Order: sequence, then structure tokens, then C-alpha cells
Amino acid sequence: MTPAAPRSDLSDRSDLSDSPPVVLDRRTGPYGEVVLRRHGDLLQIIANGCFLMDTSDGRSERLLVDAARAALDGRPDPAVLIGGLGVGFSLAHAARDPRWGRITVVEREAAVVDWHRAGGPLSALSARAFADPRTMIVEDDLVTYVNETYDTFDALCLDIDNGPGWTVDEDNEGLYSPAGLASCARVLRPGGVLAVWSAQPSAEFEGTLWNAGFQRVRTEEIPVARGVPDVVHLAVRPG
Repeated sequence: MTPAAPRSDLSDRSDLSDSPPVVLDRRTGPYGEVVLRRHGDLLQIIANGCFLMDTSDGRSERLLVDAARAALDGRPDPAVLIGGLGVGFSLAHAARDPRWGRITVVEREAAVVDWHRAGGPLSALSARAFADPRTMIVEDDLVTYVNETYDTFDALCLDIDNGPGWTVDEDNEGLYSPAGLASCARVLRPGGVLAVWSAQPSAEFEGTLWNAGFQRVRTEEIPVARGVPDVVHLAVRPG
């Protein structure tokens, strides 16, 4: 398995300490090991030895939410499903926007949810969002959830891996397949928006979105100082 790339340029970073990272919590569950550690000023999440994300930036997670909201057709109080809690950037940003109606977050790692609860290491980032009456946290695997739920949403903001071409967890590959996208379309209301975070652009995934029947497929980039930019793939369900 190829290690995940950080979501920011780690060269010349003043918020990283010369000291080694300090593990704050380490747990083993049904999906393997998940670790929360502190490195300098940052909190980092590691899954099965692969870096997932840290608290350094959050620009691309905020774009994930804003791009989905902008692509909607002005309907009042849209319901959004956020796939993956992570360090909480997407949830916190959605909760700061009064235009969103119901905000549902699906996170399969119980440890990650615990780290955000009152007094947890990540609660400073998400406490206000957790207390927001619009927010509901669902502890479930996202692929299972979109396959089985009877609920529907106006926007799906998915950030559960490094993207369609670079999955950390093989179980997530199905989400980006034609069958997985059909499940996403099923839980989207007509005219609803699918937004997928990725560590790199994927022309192949854009083609898969078109072939799955989505419209207005496009990709927005987050500029980086070096390397390949983070992107958000966007697509609209017809209707």
C-alpha cells in the first residue's frame, strides 16, 4: 500500500517541531489501527500506518463544502451529507454557514468521533459544530450507509480517502465505481450535487461520473507551492 500524501506542502513548515511526533491515542478496531498524534502545533490522524490528514490548513476541505453549496440551484435549507469527519474542517465550515439546513456526518471510526467530543483533542475545532442543532453524527461505514439509507440529501461532500485514484483503504474503491456512484445518485435529490475530495485530479474519474449519468462534471483545484494540487470533483444529478 502506498503511503498517503500530506494535504499540504510539509517543506519549510514552522508549525512542525524538530521533535518526533507524540502519540495521543492509538486504537485498533474493525478497520485496523487509527492513531492521533501531535507534531509541533499540529494534530495528525494516521490510519494503518498511512498519513490521512492534519490540522495545518483546511482550504481544500472548505472548498469541498463551498463548491457543493455554490453548485446548488438556490433551494432553501439544503441537506448535506459529509462523508468522513477527519479533523473536522468540513463539518465546522458547513456549520458556520446558516444557509445549510440539516448537516449529517458519517464517520466509521469511533475513535475519531471520540476525539471530537467534549474535552477531546480535536474538540476545539468542532465543538460549536457538534452543538449545532442541525448536526447529526452517524457512526457507520460510508459505503454501507449510501447503499442502505432511505434518507436523501441535496449535497454529498465525500472525503474518506485520498481520492478515486489513490485509496488508502481498498474497501473505499467501490465508492468511486459505477455501482458506488449509482448509490450516491440514489441518495441525492434531483439537481443535487456530488463533491468528492481528491489528492490529485483524475480524468478517468470524471469520465466515470459522466458515464454514471451525472451532469455538469468539473474539477476545482487548490493551488499548492509544490507538487500536484488537491482537487474537488463536482457533478450534478439530473432532475
